[in-house]
Amino acid sequence: MRLARVSKDGKTGLAAKIDGETKVVWDAGLTDLDAQIASGKLAAAGAAAAAGETVDEASLTFLPPVAKPPKIICMGLNYRDHAEEAGLGIPDFPVLFGRFASSLIGHGAPIILPKVSEQLDWEAELVVVLSKGGKNIAESGALDHVAGYSVFNDASIRDYQLRTPQWTAGKNFDDTGAFGPWLVTPDEVPAGAAGLKIECRVNGEVMQSSNTGNLIFTVANTIHLLSTFMTLEAGDVIVMGTPGGVGVARDPQVWMKAGDVCEVEIEGIGLLKNTVVAE
Repeated sequence: MRLARVSKDGKTGLAAKIDGETKVVWDAGLTDLDAQIASGKLAAAGAAAAAGETVDEASLTFLPPVAKPPKIICMGLNYRDHAEEAGLGIPDFPVLFGRFASSLIGHGAPIILPKVSEQLDWEAELVVVLSKGGKNIAESGALDHVAGYSVFNDASIRDYQLRTPQWTAGKNFDDTGAFGPWLVTPDEVPAGAAGLKIECRVNGEVMQSSNTGNLIFTVANTIHLLSTFMTLEAGDVIVMGTPGGVGVARDPQVWMKAGDVCEVEIEGIGLLKNTVVAE
């Protein structure tokens, strides 16, 4: 099942992609996927969307799949090549930081290059959305807590990120957390979304190309480890880290600029496309 929160002509709805066709049910209540996940009604909402009207996908505005998750937990240095290019070594425990919902945008929305910086970087990432939470979740059963997977561009303002040892500022500029377009349920992909090609392209040029099988901390391992020190909740979003090839690590460094088109694609999950616009 592939679901997306969408809008058109002032209406909001829930979209489903069925055999290449996009169906939409125009029901603002069903569009609240946060509530559908928390109440365990995601499958019912998907069935309602699948019975909706067929629409031209190009006519839709895509919203972030989850609007206000209880937590957005991001991972750093979770691919060996990225840890090595950053010169920070291979972590023996996940490197974590938070994003906030105020930074999120959907597929097709502009990523904003702020006036205060020119150091806007790309980061292709796999997203995990939890269907249920818990504490001290066993790794063997952790994937039973996954509602679905999506695509993220953890666009980062590097000079703000690196001003302090904590990365919060550079990771939370408004309109930089591109997310979507689809939430893809676990039955659509391999267990833990492993073994999928992940790629970032800027203006058609491949900047990152890797495979989700190269994660240092897998989806199941990550859910387990997070739950040892915090209570996870239904609707929590985990952003699983980026592979090597980011702009800050290049020589010379490369930054996104106004007019650039950034695409993040994960095999079997979807293509997230956003254009950079100056503030």
